[in-house]
Amino acid sequence: MGMKQPELKLREHGPDQEMGSWVMAGPCSAETEEQVMATARALKKVAGVKAYRAGIWKPRTRPNSFEGVGAAGLPWLKRVKREVGLPVAVEVARAEHVYEALTYGVDILWVGARTTVNPFSVQEIADALKGVDVPVWVKNPINPDLGLWIGALERLNKAGVKKLGAIHRGFSTQDNSQYRNSPKWELALDLKNQIPHLPIICDPSHMGGKRQYLSELAQKGLDLGMDGLMLESHVNPDQAWSDPAQQLKPEALNQLLNGLQHRNGNEMVNECEARLEALRGEIDYIDQELIEIIWRRNRVAEKIGEYKKANNVPILQVQRWKELLEDRIKKASGMGLNRAVIEDIYNRLHLHSIEAQAQS
Repeated sequence: MGMKQPELKLREHGPDQEMGSWVMAGPCSAETEEQVMATARALKKVAGVKAYRAGIWKPRTRPNSFEGVGAAGLPWLKRVKREVGLPVAVEVARAEHVYEALTYGVDILWVGARTTVNPFSVQEIADALKGVDVPVWVKNPINPDLGLWIGALERLNKAGVKKLGAIHRGFSTQDNSQYRNSPKWELALDLKNQIPHLPIICDPSHMGGKRQYLSELAQKGLDLGMDGLMLESHVNPDQAWSDPAQQLKPEALNQLLNGLQHRNGNEMVNECEARLEALRGEIDYIDQELIEIIWRRNRVAEKIGEYKKANNVPILQVQRWKELLEDRIKKASGMGLNRAVIEDIYNRLHLHSIEAQAQS
């Protein structure tokens, strides 16, 4: 049975409202009051930045990493609202975070990838938000699981949260991708297809992991119909206490945003083209990984050739090859792959391996 079509009751909103087509920017972590205020003042001058984000509580993979200043940083964000005039947003992972953030007038909440993956945590947040009219954005889970992503949105919606949006920040996979998190654009498009009226913004910072990739990822997100961007910006990113490599100075962020192309409705790729483009991107990543696997296989074959030469062992081991080929064909057939195609591929790989061994 397929996944039940989600039926979310969302409040209508336009591009000029708090959950429309805009940019949410700010430091990965709120570190000091001075850093928070300096970054906010600089971002206020960047056209397109409509909300200020800052990590207060930072769920980290390792316990010795900086895990945020905690509630002590919330007064700093309140000051940003008062003096700079930008709405402020924080990540929440527990009910306590929700209560504390709302007490200090935080305007926007988001649920992080490490929290989305845990339905118990999401339900705790949803329960804490009952009766509260505040925008909540949900990042995709760490691993590519569309059901978990939709489930988190459903839990919040059932608790009465009507201003909902999704953040596409990429997925942790075994892909040997140049990016920190594999984009897997097709999952975001699947989400958009299932919940067409749900706003989705792109988070190039966590997707790319390095400044050099932010522009291309941001443009790709917009080309595929994303409603906005979340980007990390810090007045001194090289000295940031968390994720320095993916943060931009406000001036660099301004340059990045000015360089993006915003397509109107007639120029926007349609859903079919967008899906094909995303799937082609996945093929590109897989092919890159495949090429590197073949390269590694060839290096091992060279080592085998060196060993055989040193020990006067014939290069061609007919029985070993027959057993290997039959084993690989059996495994491939079990996965629904064509026997003749797999046999042809492995015969070519074997010939390449023999040539590598002969040259060792």
